[in-house]
Amino acid sequence: KILSLSHNEAQQQRIVNELIHHMVDLNIESFEDVIDNYVNTRGIEKAITHIIFPFLERIGMLWLTNHIIAGQEHLVTNVIRQKLIVGIENTISYVKINKCALLFLPEGEHHELGLLFINYILKSRGVKILYLGASVPVSDIGYIAKHKKPDLLFTHITAVTQNFNMEKFFAKLHSAIPSLPVIVSGQFTRIYKKKTPANIYLKKSLAEVHDFVASFRNS
Repeated sequence: KILSLSHNEAQQQRIVNELIHHMVDLNIESFEDVIDNYVNTRGIEKAITHIIFPFLERIGMLWLTNHIIAGQEHLVTNVIRQKLIVGIENTISYVKINKCALLFLPEGEHHELGLLFINYILKSRGVKILYLGASVPVSDIGYIAKHKKPDLLFTHITAVTQNFNMEKFFAKLHSAIPSLPVIVSGQFTRIYKKKTPANIYLKKSLAEVHDFVASFRNS
């Protein structure tokens, strides 16, 4: 497996493994240093794409399989959250497009980093953002969508509560906003096998998210 990796891929995996090691050891200063060094040499977008997003995917798997505790996750995700927010605030897109996206997490979902990543990607491509944040009721989503009239909705699902029913969530979303496309990314999209309503689209990888954003900009 190692021999099959390119030099860049091997380096990225090494850094992701290093971040996980620091997280497990609760070595937050070293964790932050690794991210800062990568951002300083490669820039925030490459840091997000190459190390932070793969790290978040690994965190999602470790969380689902009970290999990490909440305290470990909360410490490092708050560090990443701060980096993402700074990146979002400092992002300037020199191309403005007449598109608006409403970003939210469903009720019971508090893992906000993936959605902040989507926020950064869309904003850096000139898309206007309406950011609702974590654990938003469908009724509130419908109300905001009705009055602000975004071009699409985007949510990122990582690790919701045990009683969360994805099929019912999709049905409620479709009922509340049947005419707007809803893009869904995150760990749960890879294991969801049932048919989705007509206006709901699953993006199961980072590459699919990037492809969608490119097509959305040009549509």
